[in-house]
Formats: sequence, structure tokens, C-alpha cells
Amino acid sequence: INNAGIMATPLARDSRGYESQFSANHLGHFQLTARLWPALRNAHGARVVSVSSRAHQRAGMDFDDPQFQHRAYDRWQAYGQSKTANVLFAVELDRRGEASGVRAFAVHPGAILTDLSRHMTDEELRGYGLSRDDKPGFIPAGKSVAEGGDFKTLEQGAATSVWCATSPQLAGMGGVYCQDVEIAEVCQPDSASNDGVSPWAIDPNAAERLWILSEELTGMKF
Repeated sequence: INNAGIMATPLARDSRGYESQFSANHLGHFQLTARLWPALRNAHGARVVSVSSRAHQRAGMDFDDPQFQHRAYDRWQAYGQSKTANVLFAVELDRRGEASGVRAFAVHPGAILTDLSRHMTDEELRGYGLSRDDKPGFIPAGKSVAEGGDFKTLEQGAATSVWCATSPQLAGMGGVYCQDVEIAEVCQPDSASNDGVSPWAIDPNAAERLWILSEELTGMKF
């Protein structure tokens, strides 16, 4: 389960000069999976789950400037791009791995308060009914899933990842985006709902293009 992540950080770059959210949230997963690839192939039925987010709807991949070298940096757009990359990675990894018995999934875990929110402003937190003092797993009054809201407990937030990694219901399947312990529908641009996966995140051509870019940026092929 690829679950490394940072969110909405100020502009920073890794030692290679790559934008930090794209580096941590996508390239790190690509490199780890590459190193594990021989073991995954030999496992005869391995699954790779990449934790994405509904925030992928904020931005597709900007292949002309993925590192924000020639455009103004927007921390939420950068986060959205990295989360789109998580889904595209699952799509292409599944295509390449299926013949070897390796299937891949992307997951939106839901809204769960963790330290991932540490770079949000106080104003942004208040917009969700949160404060800087709230502990991980805190759910604002009236905003739990049971009450028709979006917020989940830590256990509920882990459920879809565990389901994708272990459920026999998904045998023979892969390359899909899941949320709320089910395969998500493709959301339409004019839809009032923010559920589902954006078409750009499951575009097979974009997925292959991201794979090639990731190989070039990391120097790793598998």
C-alpha cells in the first residue's frame, strides 16, 4: 500500500529539483514499486494499492511543466496533480502487471483528520469545522459519514485500502479507482457531485505518458 503523502505544502524541491508533492506522493511510490517488482511478480497474485484522493479532481497532469518551473506555484493544484498521478500510475501499472499476476488499484480514503492537514491555514481548517488543536481522527459535529457528512474515523479511512489489498471481490480486476469500499463511477465535469473519478485520471494515454516521464525522472525501469 503506497501511502506516503504530503499536502498543500509551500513550494519546495527535493535534491533532484523536483517539486516536493509530486516527488513524495508519486515518484517515491514509483521508485519503491520498482524496487519491489521482482518480489511482486513472484508473489503470484500481488496487489499494489496507491492512496490517491478526491483532490485529484483539482488538477490533471501538466506534462509541459510538472515541476512548476515555468508557471506560478499553487500548492493545491500541485497536490491535485500528484493525486491524479497516483490514479494514472495504478492504471498503467495494472496494464503492465496483469500478465504477471500483479494488479493495481487507486483509492480515495475519505476525509480523515490526520497530520496530513498540518500545512492547511487556520481559515481552511475552519471551513471544514476544524481547528489546529483537534486530534487525529476528530470528526466535527454533524459531519460524520453516519450523519451524511464526509468525515471518517481512522478505521473507516483505512477500510477501502484494506479492501483493495485483500478482498476476493476484486479478483481478476484492477486499474480502477475505489472509494467507500466500492469501485467508483466516472464523474462528469458538469456533475454537482464530487464523488467518483475524473476522466483525465484514468486516461490510458496519459497513464503511459506519466510512466515514461517517471522512468526518465527516476532513472528506474520495470
